[in-house]
Amino acid sequence: MADRPGPKVYSIAAHRGFADALVAGLVPRYADGDLGLARLTLLLPSSRARRTVSEAFIRHAGESGQNGLLMPRVAIVGDLDLDETLGPLLDPLGGADVPPAIDPQRRLFALAQILGKNMDDPPGGATLLRLARETAATMDRLLAEGISPSDLVDDKVTGIYPDLSSHWQDSLRLFAEVQARWLAQLDEWGAIDTATRRNRLFEHAAREWKANPPLTPIVAAGVTSAAPALANLLRVVADLPQGAVILPDFDLTMPDVVWDELGRAGAAPEPGESPFARDDAVTHPQYHLKLLLNRMSVRREEVQPWHRRGMTAAPPERSHAIGSLFLPPEASKAWVDLPADKRRLAGVRVMQAANPEEEAQAIALLVRETLEQPERRVAVVTPDRALARRVVHHLSRWNVTADDSAGRPLSQTPAGRFLLLLAEVLAEDAAPVPLMALLGHPLANGGMERGTWLRQLRRVERALRGPRREGGLAPVASCVRILAERHPKVGEWFAAVEAALSPLFQLPEEVGLVELLDALANAGEALCGEGLWAREDGRALAGFVEDMRLHARDAGFALDRREAVVALRDAMEQIAVRPPYGGHARVQVLGLLESRMNRADLVICAGLNEGVWPVRGSVDSLLAPPVLRALGVPGGDFRIGLSAHDLAGALGAPEVVLSRSARDEGGPAIPSRFLLRVQALLGDMLDRHSETGAIDLARAMARAAPVEAHPRPRPVPSAEQRKVDISATALDRLLGDPYQFFAQKILGLSELDTLDADPDALWQGNVAHKVLERWHEERIAGRPASIVAIMEDVLDAENADPLVRGLWRPRLQAALRWVEETVEQYEDREVLAVEQRGSMQFEGVPVHGRADRIDRLENGTLAIVDYKTGQPPSAAMVEQGFALQLGILGLIAERGGFEQLRGDPGGYEYWSLGKAKADNPHGFGYVEVPLKVGRKTSGVLPEDFLPLTAAKLSEAFGRYIKGSDPFTARENPNFPAYDTYDQLMRLDEWIALQDGDEAA
Repeated sequence: MADRPGPKVYSIAAHRGFADALVAGLVPRYADGDLGLARLTLLLPSSRARRTVSEAFIRHAGESGQNGLLMPRVAIVGDLDLDETLGPLLDPLGGADVPPAIDPQRRLFALAQILGKNMDDPPGGATLLRLARETAATMDRLLAEGISPSDLVDDKVTGIYPDLSSHWQDSLRLFAEVQARWLAQLDEWGAIDTATRRNRLFEHAAREWKANPPLTPIVAAGVTSAAPALANLLRVVADLPQGAVILPDFDLTMPDVVWDELGRAGAAPEPGESPFARDDAVTHPQYHLKLLLNRMSVRREEVQPWHRRGMTAAPPERSHAIGSLFLPPEASKAWVDLPADKRRLAGVRVMQAANPEEEAQAIALLVRETLEQPERRVAVVTPDRALARRVVHHLSRWNVTADDSAGRPLSQTPAGRFLLLLAEVLAEDAAPVPLMALLGHPLANGGMERGTWLRQLRRVERALRGPRREGGLAPVASCVRILAERHPKVGEWFAAVEAALSPLFQLPEEVGLVELLDALANAGEALCGEGLWAREDGRALAGFVEDMRLHARDAGFALDRREAVVALRDAMEQIAVRPPYGGHARVQVLGLLESRMNRADLVICAGLNEGVWPVRGSVDSLLAPPVLRALGVPGGDFRIGLSAHDLAGALGAPEVVLSRSARDEGGPAIPSRFLLRVQALLGDMLDRHSETGAIDLARAMARAAPVEAHPRPRPVPSAEQRKVDISATALDRLLGDPYQFFAQKILGLSELDTLDADPDALWQGNVAHKVLERWHEERIAGRPASIVAIMEDVLDAENADPLVRGLWRPRLQAALRWVEETVEQYEDREVLAVEQRGSMQFEGVPVHGRADRIDRLENGTLAIVDYKTGQPPSAAMVEQGFALQLGILGLIAERGGFEQLRGDPGGYEYWSLGKAKADNPHGFGYVEVPLKVGRKTSGVLPEDFLPLTAAKLSEAFGRYIKGSDPFTARENPNFPAYDTYDQLMRLDEWIALQDGDEAA
């Protein structure tokens, strides 16, 4: 390479395998006796590339039988994506005169403060930080392109200013103001932006190497970032006597007409024009390489093929097929005339699954199959992190540990999630759902043995279930006081919880970020101990907290404590936590960035759906696309070309599987534009390239043996099990849906309330009954009290949520005042008892019930009153044999079942607290008699009510309690049954079949 005149730029074709081919050529050329490759300086694009090339060196040494190999010196000069960092600084190359770089976290808080001062109506703390983060990303993007803030007010930008919409004008104006103030702040601190410092270091290295060429060889490999400063450095490296630039997957076979169709790609424009034309093929996988060559001032003809190939090389025809696959629009018309041998993609298979779960299972099966063959390596490449985690999970079934080297955001790790749960508990004032999620987190133990901690937690969680309560720890404390009487350790458990969380709720509404982080870290340590910081995610969290705390203290940044969870989550999303090394040596699960330069015997490109691969094109939120074009910055579609290049590189493997699922979590998914190109290129050969075996195996693993349709349940308990008592409200269930009665009374099953449930009719009814019970008791005892004041006391005792109070209290208050006025106006009737319990023996079966209220009427008979918060049962329902609760209470009264209350029942009334009829000035509350009285033309006559009830009781007892009839599910279709036991009776499995039989 040293003897070749001109710039020494090489390309390793996609089918050769970049890392292995690179090493195969470097070792024989630069190996120097005992020193090996130690004199060589290798410039690589990223830390992941360094690991990939190091592994290639190890494989090469093992294949060649070398006992040891001195590695070259490696320097990281930049990543491929312009929106990502360009790698560590080249400190050994000089740059002592270059000012230090500003810490990114310090810059974030400073930009947030500048934005807040320059906006007329600045948003809250979390939103302001998000806007500052977007501003910083746009600044880095411009700095990487060598664009200074002064360019924002250049004629080429101001000339298009009038054509922009008002919001883009405002955004551009704000961005320019922030840039100016930020530069002034940097001058005051004596620092520069990280991207600026990298550019200056690249420029410094370029000047030094150009003036004084190093005596040792320098090779830049795999660097494709087209940042101008880096492109200039690469040109200098290419011109060095012992230098070379080696590009990955550059297509040397592309016809000139196709190369020209890619567009201008940053080449010198006409006066007043952008270097990026609107019709540039920025989505083509070779576009960014053309941009790099143009900025290096290297002609395509000067790029030469690399002289070696890797161990996992594919046939040369593969690169020709890849070139045909990604032809730009005009050139792709040639597909019509391509012969079959040019369309063939030998070793490439297309796999389509029904959903992501099936896709992950099929991929895991392909990996497992490959590992059965000695020395074969497999890589799963996908930008879909959720799919990658599914694959890792399925592989663990066979004890195959596969590390997802792209990592997970800190916010999705156990330690990060715990800190976010703490912030969520603070933001939502200890709402039951986040509180129980926090205390049940795998890291939480409060210093207790984990099993003991969980047992107490489950007891408290069970007690907390039900309608939404008032915030804070007070509802938990009230539950704990009751539970501690039977379970003393619950008190010890709550003491640990209260000691850890109480300081959080003492924070002010507007809290400094430093004080917030201190409080969250202290609470986390109190609940988790050192385990919070122990693993790799804990160490990353510790670094994150310390970094935020350090710079937030200098900035004095504060935010509303309710926004803390949003601010912290946004910040944690930027930090990737990668697993420690130690997974299976022949399996890799990679993201797109990690897959670059990598190679395996089988590469599975997964998640090939639009919006995933490639990701949806993004529009810069601060600068309009015409502004970016005028500044000479590639548009958002530039990322699509990078994704296409990643796929093109992966397609060079010996065996490739392109995988997608027909549906995702949101519904039907659209195939990736790249996959559609593969299918179109293959044409009628697509069936021969389909991977169906893994899909069939994946479906077979999830396929259960066919079972017969579940019959309608008809349990037949024994005579001993049928010996149960009956409540006044249970007769309806027993006659209408016997299975519900069986499940509740005989099996003893009841529905478990959810945490933080919306207040349902049962809760509202219980609250109303408590209020009315206390009001009547005070009134009967001669201590009249305001019913509204009692209502407030009951709501306080129930820890009712403020939202519940605001929405339901006015309706309840109006209805209670109607009750109060109606009862106080009585002259001819008297309230005898409230919440009165009674019982009787009916045909040898215990029957019991509770009357909400019993009044003495003017004629000496008893009126039985039942309160309802909604619509009461109608006379028609009673006529059908349902809603006989008042009738059973009447039978109990008739037989003297209510203690100290004597008299025959003479009235049956439902007092509804629902929306009243027109004659009620309060708007809520009315009385309904469920019998044929007054002007009603249907229903049961009052004198027939008790005989009807007795007949129904006798029928029910004869069939179910004392008889042998099965407790058939949904026996009476007219019964308005609840859905509490639908899942238990497996209703969906037999109801359709049952309906069909009945129709037949």
